[in-house]
Amino acid sequence: MADSNEMTINLVVLGRVQTGKSAAGNSLLGSWDFASHRSASSVTTRCSLGRSCRISGVLRRNGCELALRVRVLDTPSYPHSALSEEQVRDSVRSALACHFGKEGLHLALLVLRADVPLCADESKQALHFIQELLGPTWKDFTAVLLTHADKAEGAGFDEEEYLHSASSTLLSLLSSVQHKYIFLDNQKCILKEERAIVLRKLLNFIRQNNYQVLLLKHSKE
Repeated sequence: MADSNEMTINLVVLGRVQTGKSAAGNSLLGSWDFASHRSASSVTTRCSLGRSCRISGVLRRNGCELALRVRVLDTPSYPHSALSEEQVRDSVRSALACHFGKEGLHLALLVLRADVPLCADESKQALHFIQELLGPTWKDFTAVLLTHADKAEGAGFDEEEYLHSASSTLLSLLSSVQHKYIFLDNQKCILKEERAIVLRKLLNFIRQNNYQVLLLKHSKE
């Protein structure tokens, strides 16, 4: 909390190359803080923190409206086309401690493409990476963002139909994070109303966790 009339939520986006991770971060911020474009290699090579302006009309607590600020840490993809797994892990761990070490992390957002099947090996690798970063309580502080939701819709799937036809690998992953997931259409999320819907869902996840934060300290062990 910055003051009694304002709340700041701290988020980190994690994911494989070309999942729309940086674009998702931009959507949440309502800005273009992070480089995001199609490429034959990983675009993001270092961690970067983005901050939103004050957002109104999204958050109420105890009957009173609060202004919301969003801070998003963008991270290199894992695995990365130019960096080793150890380099990515150490970079993200250090950035988490640097930017959120004092105030804590509210949610880690694992970014997956809704229009690309999730393989078992990819799921295991992603979850292992998150567990290494967040520790034993990672499930309480992790949610899934399913990007490119517009392509799933274009194929004739609404959210319910999509999950009904989803692989056991994806369903198991969603279950492991207590079914905290959001479908994200980056094109629509540019709109103020669509962005507000996504932010309210994230706030609901945070509320379900009793507004707890995960305190992370950098270790070279």
